[in-house]
Order: sequence, then structure tokens, then C-alpha cells
Amino acid sequence: MVFTHEIGHIIGGICGGGTLRSADLYPWRLPYSIFEPDPNPLVTLWCGPILGVLIPIGCALLIRRDWMWFIANFCLLANGLYIALAWISGDRYLDTIRLLDQGAHPLYIALYVVLTAGFGYIRFRRSCLQALKSGHGTFSSRDTTEVS
Repeated sequence: MVFTHEIGHIIGGICGGGTLRSADLYPWRLPYSIFEPDPNPLVTLWCGPILGVLIPIGCALLIRRDWMWFIANFCLLANGLYIALAWISGDRYLDTIRLLDQGAHPLYIALYVVLTAGFGYIRFRRSCLQALKSGHGTFSSRDTTEVS
């Protein structure tokens, strides 16, 4: 989740005309990317949570395996909860406060949280139950022909 989320920020920053000055994607630390200058900070900021969801879902659509949907559904839930909890915490270094500081409308942030956390919870719960039902917490290697 954090890798695709941060890659989203990097893609957004570069596409928005920013200059990447520093980035850390190591899994054992909180990832970050710093653009200076960043002429379109809302693009940079929004691309993290948006691509943090779309990249895993796109991979799940291509790979069509239960285990990939498990990961994609987790990313959907985790991105929504991250944005919600960052809002609650009020930490100025986290995405939600930075989005608000750059002029993002709170309604758009709330809509993102409701959609991703809501659908993410339902889908991730279903993926967990499917994994547990398939025996010993493993996934079948069968192709999925529909979006689960």
C-alpha cells in the first residue's frame, strides 16, 4: 500500500512539473517524496491516494488471481483509512492536512474516504473470508473471471 501510494505522489509530482529533490521508498521507514519546486501540489498530493488504489486494482484486473485481489482490496481499505486517520490526527506532515492546506475541498476528501474505506472494508472482508474458507488461510490459484 505505502509503495504504490508513494509512487503515486512521485508520478503526480513529475507529471505536474515538479522537481523531485528527495524520496525514500524503503519498506521499513515511512516513505516520502519531496518536490521543490512543486508547481501543482494538489496534483502531487492527490495522485498518492488515487494511484495508491488504482495501481493495485489495475494489477488485480490483469493478473486475475484471488491473492492479487486480496492485496488490491487491502490497498483500497488502507488508503481510505490513512486519509481519514491523517485528518483526525491533524499531523501537518500527513497527506490530508497538506491537501487541505493546498486548497482541497473537505467534501472531496470525505467522499474519497467514504468510497475507499467503505468499499475497501466490504471487499477486503470478503477476501479474508474467502481465504479462510479455501483452507488453511491460502488462496486458490484459479483465475478469477469477474471482479470479486
